[in-house]
Amino acid sequence: WFEDEQPDDGIKRSVERKLGDMQYKADIILTHTCPKKYEPIEAFMKGVIQATVDKSTEIWLDEIEESVTYDKWYCGHWHISKRTDRIVFMFEDYDMI
Repeated sequence: WFEDEQPDDGIKRSVERKLGDMQYKADIILTHTCPKKYEPIEAFMKGVIQATVDKSTEIWLDEIEESVTYDKWYCGHWHISKRTDRIVFMFEDYDMI
């Protein structure tokens, strides 16, 4: 983990402006991690105290997910293959877009 892996306020505002330009509609959303409400707790690393993990990006993505109309959301941070609602966790696989 590197501190600069978290999007800073400038990046977040840029994304929000772009989504506004798109009237908060997207066919597909691609992010490294997922909105917090979709975190796959089964993929949490043993021994890591979750209360110490910076989840600011996931919390922000929750806000984005609630405001955007989208068909699919792809992420890969968790190194699992799983589909939940319209969220697709990808690891060593792919989808045809």
